[in-house]
Amino acid sequence: MNMLQELRETQVQQGAVLAEGMPVSFGGASIAAKDSRGLLYDRSHWGKILVKDSDRLKFLHNQSSNNWQILQPGQGCETVFLTSTARTIDLATGYVLADAVFLIVSANRHQHLLSFLDKYIFFSDHVQLQDIQTDYAVFSLIGATTTGVMASLGIELDPSLAHNSHQAFSWEGGEIRVAIGSGLASPGYTLIITAAQAASLWQKLYSAGLMPIGNQQWEQLRIQEGRPAPDAELTEDYNPLEAGLWAMVSFNKGCYIGQETIARLDTYKGVKQQLWGLRLDGPARVGDNLLLGEEKVGKLTSYTETEQGHLGLGYVRTKAGGAGLRLQVGSSRAEVIPVPFLQYGRS
Repeated sequence: MNMLQELRETQVQQGAVLAEGMPVSFGGASIAAKDSRGLLYDRSHWGKILVKDSDRLKFLHNQSSNNWQILQPGQGCETVFLTSTARTIDLATGYVLADAVFLIVSANRHQHLLSFLDKYIFFSDHVQLQDIQTDYAVFSLIGATTTGVMASLGIELDPSLAHNSHQAFSWEGGEIRVAIGSGLASPGYTLIITAAQAASLWQKLYSAGLMPIGNQQWEQLRIQEGRPAPDAELTEDYNPLEAGLWAMVSFNKGCYIGQETIARLDTYKGVKQQLWGLRLDGPARVGDNLLLGEEKVGKLTSYTETEQGHLGLGYVRTKAGGAGLRLQVGSSRAEVIPVPFLQYGRS
């Protein structure tokens, strides 16, 4: 039996509704449980790439926005892959191991990034890419209470460690890698485990009291917290500074793909639009214009309805204003609000 299929069967028994082989939702699942109970999300369909050989850190340093050369095994970072004109391809997370880097990328950018990275491996480079998509499962634990859940399973990380720090623990005769960070702004953990052990670990986490969620609830959370997604906020229409991903960009590491454009935008204050959260008083459609009076000042890129109301993400012209600005979106009104995942300038 395919070991990830065993995981799916376990999830169905817990009330999962599947689409394209992944849980869309679980009966009764609510993102409101994040703070009281903690959430459990299966990210196994996200792309997983292993970057190996002696030039791995130098290679990733040259191909993406963050500073890989300063990282040691047990550390990690979030980074943005860019086109030569600094348009966004994907937001990825990498964990530095003793002999490789474990990359987690968006599901709809997995094959694209494999081809993109392979194109930049030259004859003299000591770099190997390994597609490990079916070899591992990845779970996100979301919410402050997840620390107690992990401790109940005998897994504890030093809380003073930096975001994306990670450590391997023994687990039922194998190994589980635990990283600090949920993939969102909310506190939590990212767990990486072999596909063969995935169903067992998922069941333990479920039995410990975490509420499982599917892609539908993840979409609500990522919009609520402001994580941009490919084909929505991350497209060739926008650069990472406009997308609020300043924290994932190193401004002093030297040359990388898209660096010249990023440097000009930073030096000359050239960010002409910014990604913001939107609190709406009614429904809206992705692609709707954001209007200030009769003037178009932006576009709605994501929309969801939650128990807290109608929420969206959208790009707003910098000159129009920021938090507190009130706009028209279709037949609904919207207030521009800050969201915790994004940053508006250097920290």
